Amino acid sequence: MRKGFGSIILDVGFRHLTPFLILYAVYVLVHGHYGPGGGFQAGALLGLAVVLGRVVQGQDAELGIGLSGGLVLACTGALIFLAIGLASLLWGGNFLDYGVLPIASAPAEARALGILGIEAGVTMGVMGVIIIMFDLLTRRGERE
Repeated sequence: MRKGFGSIILDVGFRHLTPFLILYAVYVLVHGHYGPGGGFQAGALLGLAVVLGRVVQGQDAELGIGLSGGLVLACTGALIFLAIGLASLLWGGNFLDYGVLPIASAPAEARALGILGIEAGVTMGVMGVIIIMFDLLTRRGERE
């Protein structure tokens, strides 16, 4: 979308809503391994923040992560997930067995940090895929 639907009311609403949306996404991510929620929901909220900025402000959005940035986010999230899974294999555990990772003194702490790392990778992956889908759906015949 080259041109947004921006009016002064939409722009002010977007600027006031976005920080709370990002803060809530971080809360959902961190709280995800203690209750419902986690990486997918946080990634969807962060992707929504970027898409909302692109709809309101157009191509010049403050959170304007484009198609290549979304691709980098999606691939980095998948690599984080894979790296944590393979690291647990290297230290003698099963795939995604966080208790064997040498990142904390107790296995319970290692599991908590491992889950948080996995959730961060999922968050980045989902956010990137949402941005990619929005960019591809709104191109309308534009050339790369």
